[in-house]
Amino acid sequence: MEFVDIILHLDQHIPEWIAFFGPWLYVILFLIIFAETGLVVTPFLPGDSLLFALGAFTTVEHGLNLWIVLASLTIAGILGDTVNYHIGKYVGPKVFENNSRFFKKEYLEQTQAFYEKWGPFTIVAARFAPIVRTFAPFVAGIGSMHYRKFLSYNVIGAVAWVFTFVLAGHFFGNLPVVKKNFHIVIFGVIGVSLIPMVWPWISGKIQKMKAR
Repeated sequence: MEFVDIILHLDQHIPEWIAFFGPWLYVILFLIIFAETGLVVTPFLPGDSLLFALGAFTTVEHGLNLWIVLASLTIAGILGDTVNYHIGKYVGPKVFENNSRFFKKEYLEQTQAFYEKWGPFTIVAARFAPIVRTFAPFVAGIGSMHYRKFLSYNVIGAVAWVFTFVLAGHFFGNLPVVKKNFHIVIFGVIGVSLIPMVWPWISGKIQKMKAR
């Protein structure tokens, strides 16, 4: 519950982190985004919501530097996906054989379904879908996707993802209505990011109902 509280009240915690960690906060944020995209055991780390909240604190006094946030977290996203790709390439599907807590077959199947629908563009589209974002480069590695092709989509996806959410927070995060209802906005950001994952399930249910 404490983890959920942190996610929903990032507007309260980020100023504390800035004051406590100082410039080292950029390193910590880099590691969070790197782990969220690069390690298949950490799909639970905040992504979209954190980027939006960070963007909001690039406009306040003694806040974060917009260009450092954009550059460092984009690089973190690129490196994270690259590491994840190579882990998938060399470890392969064996990690899913036991269907453990972190390596659930349903996650792999969910990401594979994403690939079937979007093809190579999955590397870009998956950036905007939690869990799928973490497993997409891993599956690309398992499937031996050509690295040069993967890298090009990886860079495009990281730039699109980081810039979209950070700049959204930068321009809209400090509007009075957003600041007053920040936890609701975070819920909304999380909800929107889940649409790519939930929609195939909803679409399947609708098709079954029509078939009946």
